[in-house]
Amino acid sequence: MHLVDTTLFFSPTSGGVRRYLTAKHDWLRANTAHRHTILVPGERDVLEPGGISTIAGHHVPGTFNYRLPLSPRHWTRQLEALEPDLIEVGDAFHPAWCAARVAERRGIPLVAFFHSNLAQIIGQRFGDGIGRAVGRYLRWTYERFDLVFAPSRQMCRYLGELGIHRTVLQPLGVDASIFAPARRTLDLRRELGLPEHTRLLLYAGRFSREKNIHVLRGAMEQLGAPYHLVMIGGGRHAQPAANVTVLPYRRDSIELAGWLASADALVHAGSRETFGLVILEAMACGRPVVATRAGAIPELVDESVGLLAEPENVDSMAQAIAALYERDIAALGATARARVLARYTWSQALPQQLAAYAQLGGVAAAPGVQSRPIELHPAP
Repeated sequence: MHLVDTTLFFSPTSGGVRRYLTAKHDWLRANTAHRHTILVPGERDVLEPGGISTIAGHHVPGTFNYRLPLSPRHWTRQLEALEPDLIEVGDAFHPAWCAARVAERRGIPLVAFFHSNLAQIIGQRFGDGIGRAVGRYLRWTYERFDLVFAPSRQMCRYLGELGIHRTVLQPLGVDASIFAPARRTLDLRRELGLPEHTRLLLYAGRFSREKNIHVLRGAMEQLGAPYHLVMIGGGRHAQPAANVTVLPYRRDSIELAGWLASADALVHAGSRETFGLVILEAMACGRPVVATRAGAIPELVDESVGLLAEPENVDSMAQAIAALYERDIAALGATARARVLARYTWSQALPQQLAAYAQLGGVAAAPGVQSRPIELHPAP
């Protein structure tokens, strides 16, 4: 069977969506006989069934090298040329409508993955009225999908509130052989020219508004020395404050794992997370997490693996960071690693997803995975 994933949310330097798709691609190739193609924007048109196919698009300024192909007709033609047996769409823009058209013509299953809460992000930037309008658009778009995967219970509930009820809880995963405590090999304090007693924290991800970077910077200003924050994802070397260092995005997962494992803890101030893959990656590296009590994050982080601050609250974030160092950081990290191994590896997540595919259209489940009826998330 030929499975095709398509989305606008993909670039050589993008975050969680890219890591999900490439991990899925590698796992399917290693563990099943299915052919898997990723169709995403790129510098030029490349049609490579069984690999990464791209559609030429213009670079979007101010982003992590995202590109935007504007022709729905061309996207539709490329999808048709791949001759898919099932299509999964990772956004609600024109690729979703192109995929719906191709799926209807071919009589194949059509699923979506709710990676990003578009309505909440737009509502935060442009007002609640615009956000509600986007929510209505999401319902109108996803009504024609056979299933919508959501990575957290909180997102399943949100989709249900919009009137989208064919939702399935589908957590993401981590490659625990890459993101592992053994990657703790970098002497970050020496590399950054910091004193040995520095309390070294790390943030990794986009610097977009919904990540609340200002909260992290405000907390570090309040804490001062000996706390120091390394922020990975700024696109260039910079030091905006005496105890904050900004570094470019780490494209290579092994390199990113080395930074995560070598810091004391991950800090994350985002309040609109649909899942929080980098949080799991830090936990897999045996690192505790200080994050916010918002979005899907409380489903991953509690006091046994870190601390939660109030959302968009500088004082609360600073207090949570300081309180972390009053705890046994090594023990928190060990518990975090154990939680990932028990619940959140790709070898657990992807067979579950493939079983859901199998219920829709005769796609064979992974070996050793028992096919069972799709469990739709109940409406709120």
